Amino acid sequence: MTNESLIGILYIVGLFALLWFLMIRPQQQRQKKHAEMVRNLNVNDRVVTVGGIYGTIVKVKDDTFILRVADNVRIEILKNAVSQVISSEAGENNKD
Repeated sequence: MTNESLIGILYIVGLFALLWFLMIRPQQQRQKKHAEMVRNLNVNDRVVTVGGIYGTIVKVKDDTFILRVADNVRIEILKNAVSQVISSEAGENNKD
């Protein structure tokens, strides 16, 4: 093995390590954080979906939530479609 081929292999390994730490690892951490957030959702939690719909969880099923989006209006969404949980303080401020 010559010195040039060793440098070439180290270059490829270095690029892969850089790709891992800059792209793949942060994405995996975001996915774990989102999965944990979805796992901790309960009835009466206010959420926003990835489509921008605000609602309150009224029922939890295996793979879906039933959201109340207005009086007598309920929709069923996939659990992965929840983008964020709205804190109760933020929800109270929006009602004013």
